[in-house]
Amino acid sequence: MYSASASSLFFTCDRGRSPPRRERVSLRRTREYKLSSVSVSAQFPSRAIPITKKKVAKLTLWPLVAATFFMVSGGTYGTEEIIHGAGYGQGILILLFLPVLWSLPTAFMIGELSSSLPAEGGYYAWVRRGMGNFWGFQEAWLSLAASIFDMAIYPTMFVFYLKQMSPWFGIGNHGICAGLFVVMTCAALNLAGIRVVGLTSLWLFFLLSAPFALVVVLAPFKMGALADPHAAPATTSLGLLGGVLVAMWNYMGWDNASTIAQEVERPQRTYPRAMIAAVILVTLTYVLPFAAVYLTGAPSSLFAEDGSWASVAGALGGRIAGFEWLRFLVVLGGMMSAFGMFNALVMSYSRLPLAMARDGMLPKVFAKTSKRSDTPWLAIVVCATCWALCLGLGFRRLVTLDITLYGASLMLEFVTLVALRIKEPQLKRGFRVPGGLTGAVLTGLFPFLLLLLAVVESNQESVLGMNGLFFGALLMFAGFAVYFVSAKLNVLQAKPVTAGRTEERELA
Repeated sequence: MYSASASSLFFTCDRGRSPPRRERVSLRRTREYKLSSVSVSAQFPSRAIPITKKKVAKLTLWPLVAATFFMVSGGTYGTEEIIHGAGYGQGILILLFLPVLWSLPTAFMIGELSSSLPAEGGYYAWVRRGMGNFWGFQEAWLSLAASIFDMAIYPTMFVFYLKQMSPWFGIGNHGICAGLFVVMTCAALNLAGIRVVGLTSLWLFFLLSAPFALVVVLAPFKMGALADPHAAPATTSLGLLGGVLVAMWNYMGWDNASTIAQEVERPQRTYPRAMIAAVILVTLTYVLPFAAVYLTGAPSSLFAEDGSWASVAGALGGRIAGFEWLRFLVVLGGMMSAFGMFNALVMSYSRLPLAMARDGMLPKVFAKTSKRSDTPWLAIVVCATCWALCLGLGFRRLVTLDITLYGASLMLEFVTLVALRIKEPQLKRGFRVPGGLTGAVLTGLFPFLLLLLAVVESNQESVLGMNGLFFGALLMFAGFAVYFVSAKLNVLQAKPVTAGRTEERELA
C-alpha cells in the first residue's frame, strides 16, 4: 500500500487528489528547506520564518563569584590598617565577626531581591520598583556620585605597586599615563562583553591569590622568625573603631554585582549561591594571611601603611640570589588586584546609566548597546572618560565618606526588601530571607548600627575644608535637587514602574 508523506497528505486533503511524483518530491524538498532554518520567504511569503537573535554569552556561577570578589575585595591588599590600628587579636576578630554582622545580612538581602527581580540596573531597579521613581533615582545618584571619588583610587593603587617594581613610573607624568592605560584596557575588556570580564576576573583571582597562598604555606616554617622584641609598638590614631570602619570598607560592595542581573545565567538560582560563596571567599583571603603572619611573631607595627604586605612577604620569603622573590610576587599581585577591581566595577557602574535610560530617567542615548556583545558601549566610554579625568586630581580614599554614601544607598535597599514583602507578597522569590516579615526587618538591624558608627566617625573628618558629615549630606541632597530640577525641565521621561514586569515574567 502507498504511504503518503505529511506534505502529500496535506496536498491530497487540499486538492482532493494525489499529486504527481514530481510534485511530491518538490514539496518534500521544500519542507526540508524550511526545517533547515533558511528563509523561504521567496516561495512562501505568508510563512516566512523570523530570524532568531544571536545568543549572547552570559555569566555563570564562578565567573560571577570572581567578579563579586573584585567588586568587594580585590584580595588581602588594603587591610594593613586593620591590624595596625587594632592589633592581631582584635583585628582578626573584627575580620571574623563583620562578615556575620555586616556581609551575610547584606548577602541575604541581595540574594532575595536579585532572585525575585533580576533586572538590569540591579539595586536601582529594586528601589524603583519598591519605593518609586524618586528613590530609585537617589539610589543610582549615590552610587554614581561615590564612583567618581572611588574609581580613581584603583589606577592609583596600580601605579603605587608598579613604582615599587620600576621607580621610573614615579617620575613626571609617567604614573598618570600608566593609570590611563588601566582605564583604557578595562574599558576595552568591558566593551568585549561581560563573559570576557568574568573570565578575566576568575584568572586574576587565582594569580593574585597565589602569593598569599605561599605566605600561608611558608609561615609555619618561620614560627617566631620575624619576632622583634625591640620593635616599637604600633602608634596610630585609628584605634579599634577605626579598624572596624576600615574592615567595613573592605567588606562592602556586595550589591554591585546585582546591576548585571540580565546578563547572568539563571540569575534566580545563581545569585544566592554566588553571594554566599563570595562572602566565605573574601573572609578567608583576609583572615588566613594575617593568622599565618601572626605565627611568625611579626609585630603589628610592620603594617604601618598600604603596601606593607610587600615588606612582610620580602622578610618571610627571604632572598634567592639576592632577589626577594615573594615580595616581587606580592607587588605583582597588588597590581592585578587594583586592575581587577577597576575592571569589575566598570562592568557594574556602567549598567546604571543603561537601566536609567531605558526607564526614561536619563537621555535615551545611554541605552545604546553593542550589536556583537550587547554591552552598553556609550555608558562605558562616558564613565571611563570621567574616571580618567580624575586621575590627576590626587583623590585619597576617604573610608568614612565612602561608607556614609554607600550606607545611605544600602539602607534604601534594606527598606525596599521590607516594602516589597508588604506590597507584593506573591512575588516569586527564588531565595527568601528566613523569618518572614520580622526576619526581613531584623536583617538590616546590625548593618544600620554599624553605619551609625560611620556617621559618628565622619563627623570628625574634614573633606575639602568642610566637615565630612556635612559634605556627605551635601552630596545626598544634591541628588534631590537634580531630580526635581530635571523633572521641572521635563528632562526626566520616567516610565511607569510596572513597565518592567512583563520582562520579569519572561526571565522567570
